[in-house]
Amino acid sequence: MTPSKPPSIIAIDGPAASGKSTLGLKLANKLGYLFFDTGVMYRAITWLALKLDIDPRAEARITALAEQVQIDIAPASKEDGRVCDVLIAGEDITWETRLPEVDANVSIVSAYRGVREALSRQQRRVGQRGKVVMVGRDIGTVVLPEADLKIYLDASAQERAQRRYDEIIARGGQADYNDILAMVLERDRIDSTRDVAPLKAADDAVLIDSNQINAEQVFEQVLALCK
Repeated sequence: MTPSKPPSIIAIDGPAASGKSTLGLKLANKLGYLFFDTGVMYRAITWLALKLDIDPRAEARITALAEQVQIDIAPASKEDGRVCDVLIAGEDITWETRLPEVDANVSIVSAYRGVREALSRQQRRVGQRGKVVMVGRDIGTVVLPEADLKIYLDASAQERAQRRYDEIIARGGQADYNDILAMVLERDRIDSTRDVAPLKAADDAVLIDSNQINAEQVFEQVLALCK
């Protein structure tokens, strides 16, 4: 009997701080796939808009930018902590996408219908190459509804805020749990109520509640599904 092949396109969706990126990166490394957190495309457009002195609230201009500029995602070319390369017109902007000013504006940019439609097409272009683990909020529902395996990873807002708080403290940073919880709840509100591609599980997604299990247990569950 011929062993079955692992799924070529794996979609992992879920709310902010649910552990999607941790799971997706570990799974991609295990399978030898490209890890693609689709949020980096929204970060790339946000960074470019700021670089060009475009107000993040100028929806029409930001949308035109997303439609005109090609963004690509490639396997990490440097061992500097990156999980992939983020490229605009061939220029490596991987770390620029993590600047504080990008953090402060990416939620505004990512809510625009035109931006989401333009970047969904770009995400689809990358995803259809196969051998990819794509992480986001609308992969299984909008970007790649034909994905071979769809996971929806969830946890309570309180649990997700606690995990983010613990991560910051472990890195030696300072954080306030209530501030983080407020941020998580606001991001949930924006993601679940936006007009275009609101956050929700695909009808055929495997739902995993990680409130009572750790990241390793989540990984083992999903790896078993891949086999």
